[in-house]
Amino acid sequence: MRVNVTVNGRPMTADDVWEGESLLYVLRERLGLPGAKNACEQGECGSCTVYLDGAPVCACLVAAGQAEGREVVTVEGLAVPGGGPAGELAGELGGGLDEVQRAFVDAGAVQCGFCTPGLVVQAHALLAGAEGVPPDADIREALAGNLCRCTGYEKILDAVRLAATRRHPHPPP
Repeated sequence: MRVNVTVNGRPMTADDVWEGESLLYVLRERLGLPGAKNACEQGECGSCTVYLDGAPVCACLVAAGQAEGREVVTVEGLAVPGGGPAGELAGELGGGLDEVQRAFVDAGAVQCGFCTPGLVVQAHALLAGAEGVPPDADIREALAGNLCRCTGYEKILDAVRLAATRRHPHPPP
């Protein structure tokens, strides 16, 4: 089957998709977007988290056909096209990193990097609806579906706090 989807703001088509193929496989292998990682293939680790119509989902659990006509944003799509620092890290978009991506780099929250894309997307979703810096309990709850085997999560929490502070430099009254 053919799957037509908008990915990171661009209309894209994947041909010869088989019925059981996951959105993750289509993104990585057919559309050339390797950001979302293939780890557990069971929705347990969060490494493949992407936005689907504005909601974070595990792409390994979404059948590719379910994405037909829908909007997907991957970790690559969070980068700011055409501007900002570290454009070389923003890949083909030629822009700078989103503040969550930048905060993960600045806080040293990236070790092996395998879990990082999913954590960044999930943190981005948390901060999109937050005012100020969320309490640690809220950050932990939001990231609970994302597993990291390299860290004790402290630098990841630091990165989320840093991104929130940069988004909202002055706490709400």
